[in-house]
Amino acid sequence: MDSLFFNITDTSYKITGNRVDISNGIVFLDIQGEYKQHIKNLDRLIMIAVVKKGSLSIKDDKEFITKNSDIYVSTKQDFHIHANGDIFILFIADFFLKRYRSPKQNEPIDFLLSKMQEEISLERIGTKPLNALSLYIINKITKKSDNMNSIRCEHNVIEFMIHRFSLMDMVDKDIDTETLHIAQKAKETLLKDCINPPSIQELAHLCATNESKLKKVFKQVYKTTIYGYIQKLRLEKANYLLKDTLLNIGEIAKKVGYKHQGHFSKLFFDHYGVYPKDLLKK
Repeated sequence: MDSLFFNITDTSYKITGNRVDISNGIVFLDIQGEYKQHIKNLDRLIMIAVVKKGSLSIKDDKEFITKNSDIYVSTKQDFHIHANGDIFILFIADFFLKRYRSPKQNEPIDFLLSKMQEEISLERIGTKPLNALSLYIINKITKKSDNMNSIRCEHNVIEFMIHRFSLMDMVDKDIDTETLHIAQKAKETLLKDCINPPSIQELAHLCATNESKLKKVFKQVYKTTIYGYIQKLRLEKANYLLKDTLLNIGEIAKKVGYKHQGHFSKLFFDHYGVYPKDLLKK
């Protein structure tokens, strides 16, 4: 095969063993068990690899081990995949991503497209834990229906891309060093404890600045308020708990800092577009 992508014209949905071609520029591997494949890649692409169970090695001149969920960039090079377990790998061609280019420099897709202009054999550019929502969407992608498989799959793939790319922290290139330092210090502090975070006054003191400046620079860098960022961290933590624990919704809500289950569920739905009860591990 001269390219990972078939450049499909006459058919837009094709299953070949572990491989599923959704449409021109989108391919995924749904692996159950052991799988070895040499990929000859003549297209610039993004690869999102998810290990639900087992192991995954991706190798060119060096080896990358994916233990959870990683994003890779590859530009016109060969690489080998060795998987064993329950593995999902999504390949997205640059010509597909270009449909969604944005004029904003700090958009994840534009960052990825810019990265694909470099000569990269294989590079891991993002590692994020696997959460319940990701598994929920993957299940929708891999589930076959009686009709309109291609359009259903493509819709679900875009939903998956939006979710995984939104986990990437994007910062404007023209942010000055002092502003970036203050914002990053605040972020690192909040990451340590988003359930019982310091007050704005305490956080400003820790960042060696005043409250007004802290709130201003944080929003400038991360495009959200400090409170909004704390809420985002809490909901992300809940997303991971929904995947890995046997707690009920009320217990998860309290564990991430919300007293009322109903309020927590509404915030979760507003942020992710799905209620936590739909993601709760059975």
